[in-house]
Amino acid sequence: MGVLDALVAGGLLMLPILGCSLVATAIIIERLWSLRASRIAPPGLGEQVCELIHKGQVNLNWLENHSPLGSILSAGLRNVRLGHEQVRSRLQEAASAVIHDMERYLSPLGTIASITPLIGLLGTVVGMIKVFTVIVAANGVERTADLAGGISQALVTTAAGLTVAIPALMFHRYFQRRVEELTVRMEEQAGQVVEYLAHHNGELTLAERHDAQARPASWEKRT
Repeated sequence: MGVLDALVAGGLLMLPILGCSLVATAIIIERLWSLRASRIAPPGLGEQVCELIHKGQVNLNWLENHSPLGSILSAGLRNVRLGHEQVRSRLQEAASAVIHDMERYLSPLGTIASITPLIGLLGTVVGMIKVFTVIVAANGVERTADLAGGISQALVTTAAGLTVAIPALMFHRYFQRRVEELTVRMEEQAGQVVEYLAHHNGELTLAERHDAQARPASWEKRT
């Protein structure tokens, strides 16, 4: 049975299943591209920022546009003059926004994983109702084609629903785990920068626009 034959055999309920399949595929491809470690939390960025702090100058514009982790670190450094606690607080706020962005589209993907088997089950029920209707209305007359059509609809919609739901559920769990791993990586590198700042007593210049505008910021240890 070809794809077109399956769509015809499954009836109208194959349309929402097909739509869910297309949406799930688009979400999976987009999240696989977006949730790359090299894009979200590049290895070594924390050490690189510590080196720039040691040299006494950090380009915030470059750091903010470098990666989501860079945007978190730049948000913390912008509050460096306010003390240790303010830096930590701003880092947490920026990290929450990045985590929210990483979780984008995961809820729709989970919804697709949940509803497609139900749509398939609905197709099974509709198909079996059609079968029983044919049996009752047959009155001893053979109506093999109608019976086969009802059974085919019941089986095809169930199979189609599960075919979409299983990979959607697998990727939904995978992306959830991926977000957790990336969050831990960002926390580690952000903590590295905060720890370095805690022991840095020199003057720090923060450049906002490719060194065109710079302002000195002395790191003050506050409790």
